[in-house]
This record gives sequence, structure tokens and C-alpha cells, in this order.
Amino acid sequence: MTNKAQYKVLDEPFYQPQRNEVALYEAAYAARLPVMVKGPTGCGKSRFIEYMAWKLGKPLITVACNEDMTASDLVGRYLLEANGTRWLDGPLTTAARIGAICYLDEIVEARQDTTVVIHPLTDHRRTLPIDKKGELIHAHADFQLVISYNPGYQSLMKDLKQSTKQRFTAFEFDYPEAALETAILASESGIDPATAAQLVSIGAAARRLKGHGLDEGISTRLLVYAATLIRGGVSPRDACRMALVRPITDDHDIRDTLDHAIDATFA
Repeated sequence: MTNKAQYKVLDEPFYQPQRNEVALYEAAYAARLPVMVKGPTGCGKSRFIEYMAWKLGKPLITVACNEDMTASDLVGRYLLEANGTRWLDGPLTTAARIGAICYLDEIVEARQDTTVVIHPLTDHRRTLPIDKKGELIHAHADFQLVISYNPGYQSLMKDLKQSTKQRFTAFEFDYPEAALETAILASESGIDPATAAQLVSIGAAARRLKGHGLDEGISTRLLVYAATLIRGGVSPRDACRMALVRPITDDHDIRDTLDHAIDATFA
């Protein structure tokens, strides 16, 4: 499998703090404590980590976790070449060597036997054993490990072990309050604040249906998509159906309910 990792020093990402999470993260980083970020899909978890990496002036290595990911995808592997073999560091190893923030996005998607490899990096040892090379890496002083996941998708077969959870400090995110979410939409898409507020009201209506026909409410990300379409000239009703309703449900009753809410909002 090819590592789905990104290594970058970021330009300033747009981020609006919800509470005191910026100061708390800075405190966690100062102590080099591992961080877990929990919250529903599309609520700003990854953007927050990008913003903090920028604010701290640290490189960020992001790994999109999936069920096929192995420990070798994180740590590294030998590659067979014409002249023999060559070792290639994985994203976790690279981050530990250079002092980057390593962000494992949606870690709950990875197999539990894979995530065990992070344990030595998340306690007093701050080490990464590479068994295939017989090497023990002591993490760079600037290295930090961050993971994220959506607790709404937890199940007996898809959750973090307590032995993993209790190695992290944690932040719990949710969708922003209406005024803040309106400001985010306006800033991200360039749409006018009045239309942004209308979109936020539709998002709030859909989120009230979570557990009553919807597994998950409309995310801030999808609201930005709708705002972007409207800014590009798509009618608000079509943009909302395309970006807010059709992606999240195939249930005709739920779709009709949300379509009616859209029609009432943009009457």
C-alpha cells in the first residue's frame, strides 16, 4: 500500500477558535504531550491541527488512516531495487526523526494491531523501535503525536483500546455556534453573511435529526461547499440539495424533510 501522507510547512490556515483550545494545545505541545482530537466529521479537527502547526512553526505530517494500513506503512519498509534493497522511512519515523507534528487522521479506521506501534512514542520513553532494522529511534525534542477520530462511529469492532486512549490528552470538538459558523462560511467561501446565516439554519435543522433518521448531521465542511456553489452562481436551492442533502442520506422521507426546510429558508 502507498502511504497516504502529506509533509508540509503550512501557510496560515483560516481558523476561528471556539473556546480556549489554542492555549490548551500550546500547553500540551510545550510539555510534548500526545493529543487526541475527537468530534463529528467536518467540524474542524484537521483544520485546528493545521492551524496549530502553523502557529507553532512546526512541520506537519498527516496520515489518512484506513483499515488496510499496516505498521510498515507508518514505520517504513525495505524497497527492492536493481542494486539490492533500500530502506524507506514511513511518515511516523520521518516525523520522529525531524521533529514534526505527526497527525494520524481518523485513527480508529486503522487496525488495532497497527496502532500499537505508536505506544512507545506516547509515554516517557518517546522512542520508536524499528525491528526490521534493529534500530531504536529516540524522538526529536520537537516531535509530537496527534490523533483524531469520530466517536459517533464507535463500535465494539471499531474503537480505540483503553491502553491507547489513556496515553493522550484530549480535545472534544463540536460544530461551532451559529454566529461563529456563519462567520466561517462567509470567510471560507466569500458569500454574504445573510446567506451564510441561512445555510447555518439549515445545518442546525439537519443536526436535530441525528439519531432520528440521520447517522450524522450536516457538517461545517458541507455548508462551506454549498456556500461555494452559491458564490459561483448556483441557485441556493440547487446548491443546498447538491451539497447538503444528497450526500448524507438516501432516505426519501428525510430528503423530503430537508428539501422542505431548504425551500422554506430560500422562499
